[in-house]
Amino acid sequence: MAVAGGKRNHGRILVLHGPNLNLLGEREPEIYGRVTLAQIDEELRRLGAELGVDVDTFQSNSEGALVDRIQAARGQYDALVINPAAYTHTSVAIRDAIQMLGIAVVEVHLSNVYRREPFRHHSTIADVVEGRIMGLGANSYYLALRAAVVLADPNRGR
Repeated sequence: MAVAGGKRNHGRILVLHGPNLNLLGEREPEIYGRVTLAQIDEELRRLGAELGVDVDTFQSNSEGALVDRIQAARGQYDALVINPAAYTHTSVAIRDAIQMLGIAVVEVHLSNVYRREPFRHHSTIADVVEGRIMGLGANSYYLALRAAVVLADPNRGR
């Protein structure tokens, strides 16, 4: 692990946002809040710099594009933070891509899925990720990034 400017450089973290998250701030603000995806991404990059990591973000409404991005992350990133959104409950393809990735993965959701419709209680990726953070609005992402940085550090002393 390199040291840059007195801070340990933990490498690169990829943050993936699934379908409809491009409408954050407009879509069901009583559930998802008023913060926009651009604001979340900006704060993730700022927090990443503070934590000594580079943060790349990507959003798609397409399952295939998300799978492609996960596959392309192999050997390029030290951890993944992912909000598969609706694909959380349905996508075996995203699950398989995550399982092949070989890096720490943190699942994130803005809302507490267990306080919502029963079909949202099942996650196809829960058993292949290091952890899940949900129900804290945009703060779920920021906590997930902090967790990913810890998980990406080989000296974390688990």
